[in-house]
Amino acid sequence: MIRLEGLSRTFDVGGEPVHALVDVNEEIAAGEHLAIMGPSGSGKSTLLHILGCLDRPDRGVYELVGRDVARLDEEELSLVRRHTIGFVFQFFHLVPRLSALENVELPMVFAGVPAAERRERAMGRLRGVGLEPRASHRPDQLSGGERQRVAIARATVLDPKLLLADEPTGNLDTTSGRHVLEILEQMNAAGLTLVVVTHDPAVARRARRILVLKDGRVVHRGDGAHIHEAVEILSAAEN
Repeated sequence: MIRLEGLSRTFDVGGEPVHALVDVNEEIAAGEHLAIMGPSGSGKSTLLHILGCLDRPDRGVYELVGRDVARLDEEELSLVRRHTIGFVFQFFHLVPRLSALENVELPMVFAGVPAAERRERAMGRLRGVGLEPRASHRPDQLSGGERQRVAIARATVLDPKLLLADEPTGNLDTTSGRHVLEILEQMNAAGLTLVVVTHDPAVARRARRILVLKDGRVVHRGDGAHIHEAVEILSAAEN
């Protein structure tokens, strides 16, 4: 589904080049569950932003479902983000004055989906994450775990092929975090490609495959069953 070849991204910081990504070569299969780990400044967020078409590489290839998206114009990228990619963030990013149902409807408003269909699809997504009874509640009337489930419903209501989750349990207690991960894993089992950026070994352990980044380079590839290897490398990178 995803092919990265020689992917690099450099930023100018105070007149000095900062190499956020350096020659990243990777393939992510359709339906895969991948965790990305790394110390602060390792390039995790930059990679996630490029995968989400929120940023462009300076050089290299990023193919998404057979298209070199790095070469698309802004209008084409907007369509890719809208219909192919879903985003879940640590801080939820729900609209405070809208109900849970209205928050889930929002992407469909921008996509031009008729009102009746929006309401039906949004309610179906809330039902799928166990929040149909809370549909009329605003974010400040929901717990952190419930807000993240609304965010997941919103991110997937247009049936994306790829879901990018940036520290999706970072602001949640253990029980709520586990519930959120179970929902993401159910969607992954149904065919959704899932890429999770996390610092938490317990979250990364649940992935089928793990990448560890350091100084913009992939320094480890492993599977969730051998999380200790990734943790050792991560520990060494942080010291």
